[in-house]
Amino acid sequence: MSDQVEWAKRIAALAKTGLFYAENHYDKDRYQQLFDIAGDMLADSADAEGSRVKLMLAADDGYITPKVDVRGAVFRDGKVLLVREAVDGRWTLPGGWADVGDAPSEAVEREIWEESGYETKAVKLLALEDRKRRHPLSLNEVYKAAFLCELLGGEARTSVETTAVGWYGEDDLPPLSESRVTAEQIRRWFSHWRQRDLPTEFD
Repeated sequence: MSDQVEWAKRIAALAKTGLFYAENHYDKDRYQQLFDIAGDMLADSADAEGSRVKLMLAADDGYITPKVDVRGAVFRDGKVLLVREAVDGRWTLPGGWADVGDAPSEAVEREIWEESGYETKAVKLLALEDRKRRHPLSLNEVYKAAFLCELLGGEARTSVETTAVGWYGEDDLPPLSESRVTAEQIRRWFSHWRQRDLPTEFD
């Protein structure tokens, strides 16, 4: 089933790109048919309504590229900062989609502030990874950028997206929102925090 999802996502991306560049209605019609087929394949895999899946896919225009998700690893007294997501009630490193106009470091610092109440400074890119290699399948193609961030100030505060803020040890992690972060990733960020000269990871 996972192969079908990946094939459908690739077909949808190619169809969307084709729709953007097509110059006659014949090509546009063919690309639209491919797009609809891909949407039906994804809906079948997710046991969801086809029209809803197609609307989600249609939100991206132009040449389709991966979205960018930023996450910040902030440490204090040997513990990492985590926030509890309102959506699923599970915990993650603070972060989210990078906004247009933000530098990656600005995006992660803003997300940490908005979701946790803490002011930070991004000091190292820990990793740039393809989401699908370490997380559950998603309709979106995503690159995840993880940053080591230094704590500057602030105090714990929740937001519309988070219901709790806390500090956790490497061996005392709460239930994680694995579509956002995994225990294996957090262990790697602990290693980078302890040994700052470790190289940035990728892929």
